[in-house]
Amino acid sequence: MLYAPINPSDINMIEGTYPVLPSLPAVAGNEGVGQIVAVGGNVKNVKLNDFVLPSKPGFGTWRNYAVVSSKSVSALNHPAVNTVKPEYLAALSVNPLTALRLLEDFEQLNKGDVVIQNGANSMVGQCVLQLAKLKGVKTINIIREDRPGYEQLVERMKQHGGYIVCGDKYLRTAQFRELVRDLPQPKLALNCTGGETVTEMSRLLAPGGTLVTYGGMARRPVTVPTSALLFKDIKLRGFWLTAWNEQHPDKRAQSLEHLLSLVAEEKLRLWIERHSLSSLSLALARTEEPFKDRKVLLALQQ
Repeated sequence: MLYAPINPSDINMIEGTYPVLPSLPAVAGNEGVGQIVAVGGNVKNVKLNDFVLPSKPGFGTWRNYAVVSSKSVSALNHPAVNTVKPEYLAALSVNPLTALRLLEDFEQLNKGDVVIQNGANSMVGQCVLQLAKLKGVKTINIIREDRPGYEQLVERMKQHGGYIVCGDKYLRTAQFRELVRDLPQPKLALNCTGGETVTEMSRLLAPGGTLVTYGGMARRPVTVPTSALLFKDIKLRGFWLTAWNEQHPDKRAQSLEHLLSLVAEEKLRLWIERHSLSSLSLALARTEEPFKDRKVLLALQQ
């Protein structure tokens, strides 16, 4: 094993609150990249030196080595795989894949359309704004105002594709309404936090638009005005990547190849910070800190 991110689902699995739980004793970690150092005589789907990703959750990526069935991993066979840093390969299969599916699977988005999202400084959010820009889709990106480095973060997100980046309190002002007055109403709203921003996003949605919840980082409920349901007939949906992966194994492989190409071509950037496995306690504490805009990654060979 080379690198493994620490995702909220990993923490939930350790806590015993995730819908998919491994049999104990178990190694933690669902996402990461490994490199094949030995194969059995009948193994056909991978070969020596291949970079591989876990095929299913519960793999146990937070370790130095793993001896597993070849069916539990899938090789990255894209021609550009050797041009991308393994750190980025490790972080492809959860956050960027979630961002891609959110943009592809719920609304037909065309050039000039608008998407609004909260938690936009998360890795999913930063991937959404970059992928949307590649499609010619404008994004309204909501982040918390009471964070250190707010202005610098706003500027960076704009540089990488965020059409509008604003604070959660600004969302509820007349100035914000004036700012978005000339834009089409958003077809799609993406929620990973819950709370008051969801209420405001639902009010902004176009008639028949879709609000997708894919996380609940603020641990607050999703509250939608009755008028948005009654008079605009907006749709409320949920997205769980684990279930999507099980239902679409072929599309998962195609999506990962597409994302790998974008990273190799420097059209999709991932922001990460590395910690050694021996510093796991520090890495876990860092993961739980608020206001992060980088994915915490375990370096498993250091």
